[in-house]
Amino acid sequence: MVKLRLGMMHLPKPEPSHPLTPDFGHAPAPNRHPRHLIDEIARAHGFSAVGITRPDLPRDAERLIRWLERGHHGSMEYLARYGVRRAQPKSWFPDTIRVISVRSDYGKPNGARLETLANPDRGYIAQYALGRDYHKILRKKLRQLACALAQAIAPHSFRVFVDSGPIMEKPLAQNAGLGWIGKHTNLIAPQGGSYFFLGEILTTLPLETDTPGANHCGSCHACIDICPTQAIVRPYELDARRCISYLTIENQGPIPIEFRRAIGNRIFGCDDCQLICPMNKFARKVPLAEFAPRAELLAPELAELMDWTEQDFEEKTRGSALRRTGFRGWLRNLAVALGNAQSSERVLRALQRRAQYPDPLIREHVEWALREHQVRAFPE
Repeated sequence: MVKLRLGMMHLPKPEPSHPLTPDFGHAPAPNRHPRHLIDEIARAHGFSAVGITRPDLPRDAERLIRWLERGHHGSMEYLARYGVRRAQPKSWFPDTIRVISVRSDYGKPNGARLETLANPDRGYIAQYALGRDYHKILRKKLRQLACALAQAIAPHSFRVFVDSGPIMEKPLAQNAGLGWIGKHTNLIAPQGGSYFFLGEILTTLPLETDTPGANHCGSCHACIDICPTQAIVRPYELDARRCISYLTIENQGPIPIEFRRAIGNRIFGCDDCQLICPMNKFARKVPLAEFAPRAELLAPELAELMDWTEQDFEEKTRGSALRRTGFRGWLRNLAVALGNAQSSERVLRALQRRAQYPDPLIREHVEWALREHQVRAFPE
């Protein structure tokens, strides 16, 4: 999935800064501890990689402004509302001296997942959303890491961010040497692929910075070619309004008809640009235990999902990123996927049971799906 990780772009309550020393009228003396100590502490806390950079993103701020001016953010008005502040970490924590960027792998899809994507009667859920929602997990781990660094290196004040916070995590991670931003706009780690989450600690520790990641995309354009909705409008630029992750998660309204067939059986997010990326041969297959996929989400039957009540949805998605779309968005997405499924009595019954649903958004998508089956049964 193109990591807008659009399913995760909501803004949580601000993470308070944590002063860990009573005497902080000035920055501590430059740290001279060996860098491998920071790596060891980060890995001990479950992170796959760690990098350090300065909190400056002037070029990325310019690119962000152009992206917003083109309307590529769609209905995600909070992106425009925060604007260039997203490229200014110090505007969220003025005492910031360094940004510690970390990577946490969630595991690459296996062959069975590819079979699910090819089966129109089964629902495909983006790989990152198969396990527990990572926001609380990573925020806790980041706070623990920051406290461990205070004990091992020096007391410091800090503030943590996880993906949905109002800072540009991928440029910071690239500057911290964790990898490079690929043509699909995801971060790619040279020996880790792109199936991972990112998190940041804004800190007052004056740590030595790392060398920014070098770009290794070269002439490859596989991610651009495979995108079902041509959302990667040019290398390194994504139009969220065309992206399946945005359409099935962040978008609260109708899915444009022009994209419905292309969505196929993707009911929450999309992984296509990552599945095709040759660098993901290096991605880890086994994630942290917290991110292990829920078996019932690996290849769910679309018709069965459509029969869920709202209470079923709340119970079966507890602790999951799937909550992000809400039951309304869930039914909308399922209607589109069922419209693309093979015609069968089971599929048609599941759609017909929602044909009189009180929400007009759901009714319209169900009507479209039923027409699709009729058109295929009686082509002109």
